[in-house]
Amino acid sequence: MFTGTVVFDLLLPGDSRSLKAKRSYVRPIVAALRRVEVSAAEVGALDLHGRAEIGVAVVAATAAHVREVLDSCERLVATRPEVELLSVRRRLHGADD
Repeated sequence: MFTGTVVFDLLLPGDSRSLKAKRSYVRPIVAALRRVEVSAAEVGALDLHGRAEIGVAVVAATAAHVREVLDSCERLVATRPEVELLSVRRRLHGADD
């Protein structure tokens, strides 16, 4: 069994000054990620205007499948025109960890 996590650091548009506006950008991204059948949530930068961190976790039988799913999640977030992807942090854990 392998688990993988990824955290996306996002720069939101200038009009996301309120919590309501920020959520209007974050919520559709999290919903799209969940359709890939991963766990996804806003996990950081909760009190920062114009920034968001979205975390994703996946469990699979092989490391290759975990990498494939995380790659598809990264492509999904990177192609969103309304946000800028600033950084991506990945971790992969196996049964021996």
